[in-house]
Amino acid sequence: MLKHFKDTVANSGGTAAGRVWTCRSAHPPPPLPLPPPPPAHTARPLIGWKTARRRTQVVRSVKFGAPTLHTDIGSAIRTSAIPRLLISVRLWTCCRNRTNLRKPHLKDRHPRRISRKHGAEGIGVRMAAYKLVLIRHGESCWNQENRFCGWFDADLSDTGEHEAKRGGQALKDAGYEFDICYTSVLKRAIRTLWFVLDSIDQMWLPVNRTWRLNERHYGGLTGLNKAETAAIHGEAQVKIWRRSFDIPPPSMDEGHDFYQSISKDRRYADLTEDQLPSCESLKDTIARALPFWNEEIVPQIKEGKRVLIAAHGNSLRGIVKHLEGMSEEAIMELNLPTGIPIVYELDKNLKPLGPMQFLGDEETVKKAMEAVAAQGKAKK
Repeated sequence: MLKHFKDTVANSGGTAAGRVWTCRSAHPPPPLPLPPPPPAHTARPLIGWKTARRRTQVVRSVKFGAPTLHTDIGSAIRTSAIPRLLISVRLWTCCRNRTNLRKPHLKDRHPRRISRKHGAEGIGVRMAAYKLVLIRHGESCWNQENRFCGWFDADLSDTGEHEAKRGGQALKDAGYEFDICYTSVLKRAIRTLWFVLDSIDQMWLPVNRTWRLNERHYGGLTGLNKAETAAIHGEAQVKIWRRSFDIPPPSMDEGHDFYQSISKDRRYADLTEDQLPSCESLKDTIARALPFWNEEIVPQIKEGKRVLIAAHGNSLRGIVKHLEGMSEEAIMELNLPTGIPIVYELDKNLKPLGPMQFLGDEETVKKAMEAVAAQGKAKK
């Protein structure tokens, strides 16, 4: 058999080390054209396309006749029993590499998919577990007169009532529903909550009132006009008194015009001497508000209750500072608008997933914040 193979090669003009081909013609057939290079999107093959070309040269049958390209191993092997090993190895390599050139690798064909088992948390995306809504009371009569209000029980102005109703309508339009509400013991915050609950038709909700959510106690500044005080003491000093973190205003003594109406009010009869302040810094306000937040409000939120808090500028700033981890300098510059709902989306650890969101158009929010910031400036 081997002798027959050598005689066949010799008669065809080839060599045993050369290509395996036979032909009735004296000239070998022309080579097949180069296979096209892989398209740009095709994954990198196991070998280069030029190497593949060399390996995919025509493997011709050893039987007499026209040259034949075999694309499967079986048909090539059946042509002759003599070069079976040579043809098998070449065709196996050829078919393997042509397949790799023709089909992209499965790893690159399909984009990475996120397993449902792991979900969004598996790739580091935090999902909102809770929502919290805060609203500062609408403008009070003393806000309208630009006076330091603090613990004095001033009522809402007509503008303040409109702001509270507008905030309630914004919550209604957004489809908010609540399970429990919190507010202070001052009527401007309580009445704001009433207007909101009336607007969203949820007047039946339970409401918890606490002195711990009261406005900051302005001590001896209570009742004074902010602009007139700024003209006397300077805007910088008034800003420190109003917005500093740990510097309290002058204390309220027994001779103050509003001492009896505040310190001797029966709503504060259960407070100890240490609890009843004569003046407060923002630090003091946070110190009395945070225990109520941690002990009363946080458990309700973690139980899945939808919470609404209607309170005051400084008590809400204390909660905001705690939630966002704001610096003392940053909290001094924060102006919360009156009557505009503030929404926080919180994760399971009650950490905000983003900055506070206002339920209102941008222009209205901007004007409200500017009005609050201008309260402590002297009139020119």
